[in-house]
Amino acid sequence: MLKTWFKLAFRNLFINRFSSIINIGGLAVGMAVALLIGLWIYDELSFNKSYKNYDRIAQVLQSQVANGKRSVQATMPFPMGAELRNKYGSDFTHIVMTSYTGDHILATGEKKLTRIGTYMDKGAPAMLSLKMLKGSYHGLDAPNSILLAASTAKAVFGDADPVNKPLKIDNKLNVTVTGVYEDLPYNSEFKDLSFIAPWDLYITSENWLIYAKNNPQWDNNSFQIYVQLADNADLDAINKKIINVKQDKVAPQDKNLKTEVFLHPMRDWHLRSHWVDGKQSGGLIDYVWLFGIIGVFVLILACINFMNLSTARSERRAKEVGIRKAIGSLRSQLISQFYVESLLVAFFAFIVSLGAVQAILPWFNQLANKKMVIPWSAPLFWLTGLAFSFLTAIIAGSYPALYLSSFHPIKVLKGTFRVGRFSSIPRKVLVVLQFTISLALITATIIVYNQIQYSKNRPIGYDRTGLMTIRMASPDFYGKFGLLQTELKNSGAITELAESSSPLTNVWASGNEFQWPEKDPNLAADFNTIWITPEFGKTVNWSLKAGRDFSKDFSTDSSSRDIVGAASPRSSSPVTFAGSVIINEAAAKFMGIKDPVGAIIRNGTGSYARNYTIIGIVKDMVMQSPYETVRQTIYFMDYDNVNFIILKLNPERSISGSISQIEAIFKKLIPAAPFDYQFADKEFAAKFAAEERIGKLSTFFSVLAIFISCLGLFGLASFLAEQRTKEIGVRKVLGASVANLWGLLSKDFLFLVGISCLISTPLTWYFMQEWLQQYSYRTQIAWWIFAVTASGALLLTLVTVSLQAIRAALANPVKSLRSE
Repeated sequence: MLKTWFKLAFRNLFINRFSSIINIGGLAVGMAVALLIGLWIYDELSFNKSYKNYDRIAQVLQSQVANGKRSVQATMPFPMGAELRNKYGSDFTHIVMTSYTGDHILATGEKKLTRIGTYMDKGAPAMLSLKMLKGSYHGLDAPNSILLAASTAKAVFGDADPVNKPLKIDNKLNVTVTGVYEDLPYNSEFKDLSFIAPWDLYITSENWLIYAKNNPQWDNNSFQIYVQLADNADLDAINKKIINVKQDKVAPQDKNLKTEVFLHPMRDWHLRSHWVDGKQSGGLIDYVWLFGIIGVFVLILACINFMNLSTARSERRAKEVGIRKAIGSLRSQLISQFYVESLLVAFFAFIVSLGAVQAILPWFNQLANKKMVIPWSAPLFWLTGLAFSFLTAIIAGSYPALYLSSFHPIKVLKGTFRVGRFSSIPRKVLVVLQFTISLALITATIIVYNQIQYSKNRPIGYDRTGLMTIRMASPDFYGKFGLLQTELKNSGAITELAESSSPLTNVWASGNEFQWPEKDPNLAADFNTIWITPEFGKTVNWSLKAGRDFSKDFSTDSSSRDIVGAASPRSSSPVTFAGSVIINEAAAKFMGIKDPVGAIIRNGTGSYARNYTIIGIVKDMVMQSPYETVRQTIYFMDYDNVNFIILKLNPERSISGSISQIEAIFKKLIPAAPFDYQFADKEFAAKFAAEERIGKLSTFFSVLAIFISCLGLFGLASFLAEQRTKEIGVRKVLGASVANLWGLLSKDFLFLVGISCLISTPLTWYFMQEWLQQYSYRTQIAWWIFAVTASGALLLTLVTVSLQAIRAALANPVKSLRSE
C-alpha cells in the first residue's frame, strides 16, 4: 500500500508540474529561512559555551544610583579584587583582575605587529580553560611572561618554536613567551584575545598604576574583575554577601552615590546585556526570540501556499476521491495518500533548501558577522532536519488531506458536486494571514532603518569629516607633539593636529567629586572628564556657545590629568596644579549655574582639592552611544596626559596621498611603533553595527516572506484564472473589455491584501513603539511608513495577479467555448 501511495504521489506531482514547482519552491524558501535562522539562533545560544567553566564564570559589576537614576558599569576600583579575596575567597575558585582589552604593539627584532590583548591575573588561563598547545596554565606565574594565541605566535615567529622567545609589549615591557594557546572560538567573548600578559607586570608599568596599588582608592573605577565561582557556591547567595562591599568603603561625601556590587554570569553576557534603570532588560535574547518567531512565520507562509493551492484544486481531484471511495477506499487511506504527497513535497523542498543555504551561507555569515557552517556530519542535525521536514509536511498537508478526503462519492460521480460558495473562505483567511505577517515584517524593518538613520543624522557637535585618530600605544609617541605638528603641517597632508585622553567616539574617564557654590548637597555630581591639547577645538571644529577656547597663550589654562587626587602618570607624587576647564551644554544644564563662564568649580577633597575656572561652554559632542542623551562633560587642557593623536586631513588633498605622507613622517619620527589609524566617521558608524545588522537580517527575511506570499498568490491566481476560463470567454463574447476582466480577476486579491494592511498596522505600531522605548534618543513612528508599506503591498499584489489576469483576459474565447 505504501508503495502505491508513493507511486500515486509521484504521478500527481508530475501531472500538476506547475503547482508542484510552486509548492516545492515556496516550501524550500520557507525551510531555507528557517534553517538559516536556526543556525543563527544556535550560534547565539551557544555563545561562550566553549569555556568549560561557562556556568561558573561571572563578571563583577556595580549598580549606582545617582540623582534618582540607576546605571550599571563594569569598571571597578583597584581595591575590589583584594577585598573579594580577603573576605569572600572561599566562594571563588579564581578572582581575576584585568585591564581593558585593546590594541597593543608586539615587537621582536625588526618585526612589529599590533594585536588585541590584555593583562590578567595568573588564574585566567585555568578560568578560561585555554587549550594550551605549548606550555601550561602556569605560564603567567612569572612576572615577565606572556601567553600567545596560536595565530599570533605564527604571525610573530613563523614556524619557529615561540616558547622562551623574547618579546616587547608597547615598546616598553620586556617579556618571554611561556605558552601558546589555541585561538578562541569566534562565537565567544574573548575571540579576539591574541595574548595575555601578567597582571603584576601591568600594575608596575605606569606611575598611576603604581600609585593606585600603593594608595588604594574606592572612587577610581578603572579596572575589570572576572570570577569563577567555587563548585559549592551559589550566585544569588554571593550577590547578597557582596552587595555593599563598595558602599561600605566610600568616603562620606560620596554617600549620595548609592552603589551595589553584584555578579553578572557569563551565560548572560552576550544575550542579556541590556540594562534599564539598573535592572536586566533583555538584549540580544530579544532578537533571538524575534528571529525565531520570524522563522516560524515564514515557514507558516510557505505552508499556507501549499494549503491554498491544494484546496483550490479540489474540484479537479474530486472525481479521483469519489472513484476511490466507491471502490472501497477508506477515508483514513485517502488521508494517508495526501499526507504522503505532502511528505514528498516537504522532502524535495528540504533537499532544495539545503542547497540554497549552502550557497548563500558565506554571504549570510558576512551579513550576520558569523562563522556558521552546516554540520553535515552531525547525526543530530539530520535527525532534526528530517523531523523538521516531517512536521512541516504534517502542518502543510493536514488541512488539504482532511478537506479532500471528506468529499461524498455520490455527489461527485453524479456531477452535482460543487465546492460551495463558502469553500474559498479558508483560502481567503490564509491569504490575509500571509500578508499580515509579511506587511508587519516590512513595516518593522522600515522603522528599524528609520531609527538608525535618525540617530546617524543627529547633530554630533563636531565635524568628523577627515578626522583620523592614532592611539599612542607606546612611550615613543610622547614628547613629540611639536615635531609631529610641524612636519605634518609643512607636508600639507593635514590642516590641524591635537591630542586627547579619549578617542572621539568614547570617553575613558569620569569623576564624581565636583563641587560648586549652587550645588544641591544631595546631588551626585558625576561628570565625563577628558584631557585635551588647546588645538583640539579647532581640529574637530567644535561649536563654542559661550566664553572662549583653550589657548597656550594663557598659562592658567593648563591642568593636570589626575584632578581627583591620584598621581600623574609621569610622576609618583600627588598633583598640586589647578587650571581652567571647558564644559558642554549638558554640564551647564546639570550644574544649574546661572552664568557658568567665570564660575569656579572644585574637585577632590582635603589636600587634593583643586579649583578650576570655567572659561567656555561648547555644544554637546556625541562621543558615546548615539542612541542616548549626551552626558555632562568637563574638558581639561593638558599636553602630557593624553592617549590619542587626532589629525584633520587636508580636504584639498587625496586621502590616499595624505595617508602615505603621514605614514612616512610617523615612521621617521616614531620608528618603533606600527602606523595604525582609524577614521572617526568609520568608528562612529561602527556604533550602529548591531542595529544595522539586525535591520539587514530583517530586510532579508522580510523580502523572502513577501516573495513566498507573492509566489502563493501567483499560483492561486493562475489556478483561479484557469478555473474561470469559460466564464471569461462568455464575458468576452458579450462585450467585456480586457480592463473589465482584469478588474474582475484582481479585485478579490486586492481586497484581501487591504484587510491585511488594516490588521498589521495597529499590531506593528504597538510592538515597534515598545521596541523604541529602549532608546533615549529615538524617532517617531510616522503615518507614511504604513501608507508606503500598504501601497507597495497593493501594487505588488496587482503586478503579481495581473500577470495571470491579463493573460486570461487576452485568451481567445473560441478555444474555451468550442466544446459548449
